[in-house]
Amino acid sequence: MVEQQNGTKRFLLASDFDQTLSFNDSGMVLSELLGAHDFRDKVHGLARINLVQQGGELAYLLLHDPEYRRVRKEHLIEVGKRIRLKQNIHLLSRFLESDLNGYSFSFYVVSAAPEEVIQSALEGIVPADHIYGTQFDYDPATGEIRSILRVPAGYGKVAVLDGLQSILEITQDRVIYVGDGSSDVHVMLHVNRRDGYTIAVSEAKFISQIARRTILSDDALSFLVPIFEDIAGWAPARIRSTFESRGLLIQEWDKVRTDWLTIREDQHASVSPDS
Repeated sequence: MVEQQNGTKRFLLASDFDQTLSFNDSGMVLSELLGAHDFRDKVHGLARINLVQQGGELAYLLLHDPEYRRVRKEHLIEVGKRIRLKQNIHLLSRFLESDLNGYSFSFYVVSAAPEEVIQSALEGIVPADHIYGTQFDYDPATGEIRSILRVPAGYGKVAVLDGLQSILEITQDRVIYVGDGSSDVHVMLHVNRRDGYTIAVSEAKFISQIARRTILSDDALSFLVPIFEDIAGWAPARIRSTFESRGLLIQEWDKVRTDWLTIREDQHASVSPDS
């Protein structure tokens, strides 16, 4: 790893977009814009037959489904304007760019959502060149989507993350990934295997069981807490004071350990009446 001249420890911090930095699913917002009502059924159908990588269903529909073929770039930009972002997301980049006592974080968004949607939603918050979403090739005459250039879903996210790590010259153990759903499983396993750090922002057990930490909050700044605690080794009092020095107050912070348990009756066991 290439350290900064002042000895600052540099990290790559990458985050998913849909329901990680936002409350919405881009496909649902687009479907509402189009007046389409069976988006979830179509996604579930694609998932059942494993036709595309999980997370890449919207890209497939935009290219192949007659109802979504009418989508143009301007529709995707409008969807981004309708996305409801998590609280304080406008402060996230500013927070990461500030002096964090020897730690530096390069923040990127890596998502299967269309790149135009993410760029529109995060305009003025995250630079466009720090956003890696699904890219389309458009017909210059009609504006129709004619091919998919990139889909950061499944192993596609792994490829993007590895590329960023190489460009930024950051070692694999200083990669942090934040995600919420099934499309993040491959990249989280990849990051964990290489001694990186993963954070889930959902209690869904297929993702929370993989992630190093799970944090639930409506605030985009929340996933900085486990980073400061586990990577920087800061005590809760120091984390609170760091937020307070920037005019932010951690009002509630409850640590809960969750056990996932399923119990069923053993149909083959003989049970004593007195037991």
